[in-house]
Amino acid sequence: MTDQLDPHPAIGLDDVVHQRVRLGILTVAHQARRVEFGFLRTALGLTAGNLSQHLTVLEKAGLVEIEKGYEGKRARTWLSLTSAGRRALQEEVAQLKRLIQQIEEGGPTPQS
Repeated sequence: MTDQLDPHPAIGLDDVVHQRVRLGILTVAHQARRVEFGFLRTALGLTAGNLSQHLTVLEKAGLVEIEKGYEGKRARTWLSLTSAGRRALQEEVAQLKRLIQQIEEGGPTPQS
């Protein structure tokens, strides 16, 4: 009988969600019903082009919804989390908590 180790918590991290900027976008969007592009750009210290690229990845993955419109005469872009985006963020946080717990408890040591 062989000992089966549980998969390492890092394996459960989602590459789309876990990237630093995208995790920041999802976190900020989670805290608000919808968030404006300019606010996100400033809050996360990004260029407009860089933010747009990350939003495209998140939108294609179905994690955010992009809404374009006007506020007065100024064009605006807002985004909000989809239900899939909320679930993905919650799962990412749960995986990070497992990883932190393993580190704090000394976790299993690698087999030699």
